[in-house]
Amino acid sequence: MKLKVLIDNNTLIDRYFLAEPGVSYYIEDGETKILFDVGYSDAFMKNAKKMEIDLIDLDYLIISHGHLDHTWGLMPLFNFYTERVFENQNYNKPKLVAHKETFHSKTFDGDEIGSLIDEDKLKNHFSMGLSNKPKWITENLVFLGEIERTNDFENKTPIGKVHYNGMVKDDYLLDDSALAYKTENGIVIITGCSHAGICNIIEYAKKICNDDRIIDVIGGFHLLEPEEEVITKTVDYFDNQNIKEIHACHCTDLDSKIKLSKVVKLKEVGVGLEIEY
Repeated sequence: MKLKVLIDNNTLIDRYFLAEPGVSYYIEDGETKILFDVGYSDAFMKNAKKMEIDLIDLDYLIISHGHLDHTWGLMPLFNFYTERVFENQNYNKPKLVAHKETFHSKTFDGDEIGSLIDEDKLKNHFSMGLSNKPKWITENLVFLGEIERTNDFENKTPIGKVHYNGMVKDDYLLDDSALAYKTENGIVIITGCSHAGICNIIEYAKKICNDDRIIDVIGGFHLLEPEEEVITKTVDYFDNQNIKEIHACHCTDLDSKIKLSKVVKLKEVGVGLEIEY
């Protein structure tokens, strides 16, 4: 599997791409081409073009959860496909994989922080594959679906409200999911923001992949000025996992990275990074 970072909060030095507070990864597993999250704007598309990645040939679009910094790039991607239709150009209709609650309206203090395009409109350009259950994308790559929340310290505080079926509820981000990739040496986990809890995600990936060995975890860890209990127990958890390395980025603050780096090898992440497993 090959992974290229199209969007992150940072860019690598001497790599002249655009950055924004969001996530987007381009993944290839054999012949299968996957876009994981789309950031906040069209920046991921501009970076992809500079990297000579043709988004017209995608097989899958996978959305980690419904927040704006992972879905608002859907609008320029939607426009990109619409232009191809108007120009009578053929394109591969990607399968969109996400949790069933991903495209519900999400608000914070009354402002919309969820996807600007609803499920019905997305059907125009994507083959919909919404699922709360694990869904295998390739022989070795799985979308984890709804993450089991099994510990007592993560995902305790809601972020805004979620609106659906005429109801408004506190949003505990049940739609937050991740990818897990099986290799001969263990599992690679790819996250968006880890609202479900990075430790919960790792434990669920182990369960779904039937493997306790973790090679790498790349993505946002949702550790932005975390409560002392959260960061202490998270560091303790990583200290006991024997993980080869991590690529913590996006919504992981410097203090949390420093604390994690004391128990696991922490690698730099930025737009332009390429990793092969």
